[in-house]
Amino acid sequence: MTYIALVLTTALLLSLTACDGTTFGSSVPRLRVNIRLDLRQSSFVTFTPENTYAYVTATRKGFYLNGEYAAPALDTDYFGYGGVVIYVNMLGGYDAYDMACPYCASRGYAHTCKVNSMSAVCPVCGEEYQLWSGTGIPTKGITREPLLRLPLTVTDNYIIVRQ
Repeated sequence: MTYIALVLTTALLLSLTACDGTTFGSSVPRLRVNIRLDLRQSSFVTFTPENTYAYVTATRKGFYLNGEYAAPALDTDYFGYGGVVIYVNMLGGYDAYDMACPYCASRGYAHTCKVNSMSAVCPVCGEEYQLWSGTGIPTKGITREPLLRLPLTVTDNYIIVRQ
């Protein structure tokens, strides 16, 4: 093994163990999420990675594509703490977040952010969270905590978000 490979391997191993036991705990409670979005359904055929900044919000009231009603919610759907947003980021990938404002959740209140093509904004505290970058980070400076990112899988024409 060359000296450079040895140094890189050692650095990688140290970086993996340096964060051992330090996990980020969100202020947003981790409630059950179970959403299966069928991209073949007529309402969602345009929700593709090529359609950058498109988004779907999902709550008990139903599914909305770019703010327009698209489909009803099912009895088997669960929406976390503040509803779910699935977003096509600037790299053409999908991201999913709980729409509950972390700043308000840290104070014991459940407020759902309003989503637009670039961000999610809390209607109470005014914090704005970036969606376009794929990070959910706050931009107003009220908090340092990003939106709660949710696990997402894309397979066989379905987007599945489960927690």
